[in-house]
Amino acid sequence: MTQLMDAAVMHGPGDVRFEKVPRPTCPEGGFVVKVEAIGLCGSDIRNLTTDSRKGAYPHIYGHEVVGIVDEVAPGVTQYSVGDRIYVYPVAHCLRCEFCRGGHSEQCPNVENYADRPGGFAQYIAYTDKRVERGATFPVPKGVDPVAASLAEPLSSTYACVDNIDVRLGDTVAVLGAGPIGVFLSILCRMRGAKTIILVDVNADRLAKSSGFAIDHRVDSSAVDAVEEVRRLTDGLGVDKVISANPSTVAQQQGLAMAKKTGTVVFFGGVPKGALTEIDSNLVHYSGLWIYGHYGANSMQVQRAFELAIDPSFPASRIVTHVLPLREINRAIELTRTGEALKVVLLPNSEEE
Repeated sequence: MTQLMDAAVMHGPGDVRFEKVPRPTCPEGGFVVKVEAIGLCGSDIRNLTTDSRKGAYPHIYGHEVVGIVDEVAPGVTQYSVGDRIYVYPVAHCLRCEFCRGGHSEQCPNVENYADRPGGFAQYIAYTDKRVERGATFPVPKGVDPVAASLAEPLSSTYACVDNIDVRLGDTVAVLGAGPIGVFLSILCRMRGAKTIILVDVNADRLAKSSGFAIDHRVDSSAVDAVEEVRRLTDGLGVDKVISANPSTVAQQQGLAMAKKTGTVVFFGGVPKGALTEIDSNLVHYSGLWIYGHYGANSMQVQRAFELAIDPSFPASRIVTHVLPLREINRAIELTRTGEALKVVLLPNSEEE
C-alpha cells in the first residue's frame, strides 16, 4: 500500500493546496529526510504565485530544509537513519572550472532542485548525486532546527558582504527590508560598518527591523530615498549600496546613492526581460563598481551554516512566525504584506 504524507502542493499560480500525496520512495543510492523545519523565502513566494513552471503542475516547492534522515538506500554509508542535517539546496560538482576557481556558485553542473519535489512536505527524497557531492551539514544536538533553517538564506548574504569586503568604518545602504535586507544589515554591522541605512517602500517591513543595529530607516514611499541617503551622509553618498529587492528602480537609486568610487550590488533578481537604465557617465566619472551577486561558494555555504547556529546570531528575532505547514497560504500573505519578517514552517508539527 502506498504511504501518504501531508504536502503543500502548487496546482497553478496562487493555487497552493494542503493535501495528501504519496510519500517519496528512497532513490537508488540516495536517502529520504523527514522535514522538521523549512523556511519560506521570497523566491518561493514568487514561484508559488506566478506561472513559474509554465503549466507543469502539480508541484511541491521548498528548499530551506532541516530534517532527520528517515531512510537510506542500501550501500549508502555517508548518512544514517536518525541523523539531523541541514541540506543546502544546490550541490556543486566541485570539479568544473568555476568550482575549482572558487566560484562554485556558478557551477554549470548542479542538479536543479526546483525540478524535483521540494520540502514543503513531511518528507523529501535526495538522489545519489546528493550523496556523492554532499553539501549537507550535521546539526548539533541542542540546536533548534528553526534556527538552522536560516543557513540557506544567510549563505548568499554572507557571501555578498564577504565578496564586496564590507569593512570597518564603511557606510552601507541596503535597499529592501525583508529578511535578506535584515541579514545583510546584521552582517555588515558584524564586519564593522560604521553606518547602516535600510530603505524600503513598506513601513511595516521597516518597523520589523527595529530590533537590530540599524542606524537609519528610510521609508521611500514617503521621501526621496536618494536625497535622504545623501543627506544622511553629508552629501557624499555611501561606500556600498546593496539592492536586495526585485526592482529596477532600486538598482537605479543605488547608483545615485553611492559615493564616488563606491560599490553598487545588484543582489535581488528582477523580472525576466526587465532592464535597468544606467547613466553610464555617472558610473564612468564617479568610478563606480557594479557587482552582480548570486549564491555562495562551497566554503561560504559552510561558514554561513556555522554562523546561523551560533548562539551569537539573532535567529530567534529574525524568525517572527513559526507555523504548521497547513498554514502556508497564511504564511505567504504574512510575508507579502510585511507583517512577518521571516516565516518557518513545520511540516511534521501536528504529529509530534
